[in-house]
Amino acid sequence: MAEAPDSGIDVEALENEGDIAADYIEGLLDIADFDGDIDMDVEGDRALVSVVGATLDELIGDNGEVLESLQELTRLAVHRATGERSRLMLDIGGFREERRKVLYQVGADAVNKAKESGKPYSLEPMTPFERKVVHDAVADAGLRSASEGEEPNRYVVVDPA
Repeated sequence: MAEAPDSGIDVEALENEGDIAADYIEGLLDIADFDGDIDMDVEGDRALVSVVGATLDELIGDNGEVLESLQELTRLAVHRATGERSRLMLDIGGFREERRKVLYQVGADAVNKAKESGKPYSLEPMTPFERKVVHDAVADAGLRSASEGEEPNRYVVVDPA
């Protein structure tokens, strides 16, 4: 079992998830007759599979809805093959990376608004990926945040204290 030093992360298992996911996505691309190259990586405690090298807006959809669905289908394919729940992240055409930058700024702006008002500041509903990025930005600024509400209307609340 390959583990990153002192992390408890099974890199070999994550690489296996990436391989399974890449094969699944490659099959979908072939069926849909889309071009694109697949890159795999391990980022933190999850596998990251990216489809690059082509304009694939149809696979991203409005605000990433199709991408979210493809990610869930890919996670199910990994689960079926491994018997383990996957936290794999799928990116297409750099959408998530660009979205991450925008959301990090949203989190930083929310921190400023919460500090200025001295009151908790609530954001619009977001996907789990989006909320995670905002939570990270808030934590990096030294404040706390929490997700509230029920899916699909869960949102982040930034605590000014």
